[in-house]
Amino acid sequence: MVRIRVLVVDDHRIFAESLAAALAAEPDVDVSAAGSGPAALRCLERAVAEGRRFDVLLVDADLGIVAGAVPARREPGSGPPSLAVADGISLVAGVRVSHPGVRTVVLAERDDARRAALALQAGASGWVAKDCSLSRLLAVIRGVLREETHLPPALLTGVLRELTAARKHRTDSERLVESLTPREHEVLRCMVAGLGRKDVAARLFLSPHTVRTHMQNVLGKLGVHSTLAAVALARRAGVRPAELAGDVVERSGQLA
Repeated sequence: MVRIRVLVVDDHRIFAESLAAALAAEPDVDVSAAGSGPAALRCLERAVAEGRRFDVLLVDADLGIVAGAVPARREPGSGPPSLAVADGISLVAGVRVSHPGVRTVVLAERDDARRAALALQAGASGWVAKDCSLSRLLAVIRGVLREETHLPPALLTGVLRELTAARKHRTDSERLVESLTPREHEVLRCMVAGLGRKDVAARLFLSPHTVRTHMQNVLGKLGVHSTLAAVALARRAGVRPAELAGDVVERSGQLA
């Protein structure tokens, strides 16, 4: 019998233990539980080292969020949340990068089309109500292992609307980025990588004054007023950050 290895990630101990116990009663399911994002990542790494990889993560959407707090609102299409944000969607994004073979399903206490869309963009394969039946949850677990995506029917229209809006934002952002010169695009990549003016100047063999001019031109062409806004727009457009190690920077023979 092929066994499915499931990791429940929830900082509500009673819920996590109850769900883990219910899943463990299934003859083809092995289940463990973790009470935080860092604990979950440690479990994943330990499982890899032991040759017992997990197949599915069940992640609390509100993992690490203080009761009553509202998750920070993000612009549609701005890409996966930063791992500095301690919530379930951030964990999904991190797992997609560090353990791409693991399927993730977000467990939520309430329907939220915007956050469900963000979860899918971050790499989740499903969004399921915490109070769904065990049979429904098992169907989702087995479904995502067949490359299926699962959403509650009531959320489909809202999620599609959010994803459509995200694509529009991405298209608009791509058009603005395309207006940049090659040098300005390289400066923008450095900005996305978090480099300051002096570091960009050293990297591109330019004077700080020239870099300042390029940055001002980038902000103007993108129609934004801050580096943070420029970086957010660049990420929506799919601009990759400049590599900070292991790459070779060639000095251009043309004037900047």
